[in-house]
Amino acid sequence: MSTPERHPSRAASADRTTPAGPVGTLPRAIVDEGAGVRSRVEPCGIVVLWSETSDTATFCEALVRRARHDDFALALVWFSPTRHDARELSERLAREAPGLLHAGCSTSGEVTPDGLQEQGILAVLLPRAHFRVSVTVLEDVHELGMETIARRALGARTDFFAADPGTPEEDVFAICLIDALVHAEEAVTTALDRGLDGVPLIGGSAGDDLAFGRTEQIAGGEVHVHGALLVLIACHLPFRLFTDHNFVPTEHRLVVTESDPDRRIVHEFNAEPAAEAYARAIGLNTSALDARSFASHALVVRIGGEYYCRSIQRLNEDGSLTFFCAIDDGLVLTVARSEGMVSASRAAIERIESEIGPLVALFGFDCIYRRLDARHRNVTERVETLYREKGFVGFNTYGEQYRSMHVNQTLTGVAIGSAGAR
Repeated sequence: MSTPERHPSRAASADRTTPAGPVGTLPRAIVDEGAGVRSRVEPCGIVVLWSETSDTATFCEALVRRARHDDFALALVWFSPTRHDARELSERLAREAPGLLHAGCSTSGEVTPDGLQEQGILAVLLPRAHFRVSVTVLEDVHELGMETIARRALGARTDFFAADPGTPEEDVFAICLIDALVHAEEAVTTALDRGLDGVPLIGGSAGDDLAFGRTEQIAGGEVHVHGALLVLIACHLPFRLFTDHNFVPTEHRLVVTESDPDRRIVHEFNAEPAAEAYARAIGLNTSALDARSFASHALVVRIGGEYYCRSIQRLNEDGSLTFFCAIDDGLVLTVARSEGMVSASRAAIERIESEIGPLVALFGFDCIYRRLDARHRNVTERVETLYREKGFVGFNTYGEQYRSMHVNQTLTGVAIGSAGAR
């Protein structure tokens, strides 16, 4: 992806506790809710709650207190499956805040107003004053078929607009939270995009703290595995959906010559064992291949003149490579190099700021490999500073969705501006 045009920063680094700031900085005060739970109220009334230490019950109590105090249309909840029990979380929210819709999934880390956290929990509460929401559960998405998924998405779209016929189509976007381990993101995203018929989609693939064993989605008091949640959101504030990565192609090409598409496994590149060919292309021995090297040496595929990341999940004992994205024989992949994660992300966000002005909220999906790559390149602190400055919150994913595409190693989300910018 080409680097967006740079614009002067509209916000200085945010103080974690002081609401005041330089001209152009929107006030964002952080409040200690007690028992390890913290909160921040965005200028548009969105409330962010998070904790790295509290248990599930304590966090739910804080969220329910907020829900009783204000009128929210939805709670997006992203949680570590290592520390938090999905069933307790969803059942408590349904029982103790029955008037509040919730939708969420397990993560491999969260991005909070404090910075990056691990094995914690985060909730984004959307106020009814600016948002209208519906949640559709798609169970066992790997077995539904594309026609069924598209039909379900179209039905959700039709019902959503029928509930408020005056809603302009350009005020609506969709979020997908999907099980990453059923290897269905490409088909599901394509089918959802077709059924949504012009309503733009973003999404994140649920994680499980890099265990790659089980991811979970929650909605309506229930836990779903092998499923996807489709959240339709009418936003009465100006917004932009975005996706961005920081990789540019090199001269090294790897052609898939033997693969198992159903399991996303590449056995051979260029008629050689996959791990050997990849390791040689990035200048490493196969014994050195791990999540860090996969994150730092992405593979990209060219589609419609743009490059999109196709990340490797793991090295297998037989020398094959398992991917996070769909692969097939004949696919041409290019080894890519990183060109400044922080500068690329800043440029993407500031391009949006130049279009809709200072942002009153920014949330979405940050690939776990970006987090690992930032750690490898010793820029984690700079990434955290940028996210705090721009107010970005979200979770670390096993993949991202943008319109009809399933991608890897991106920062994808929604940026919301103030009512005066409309």
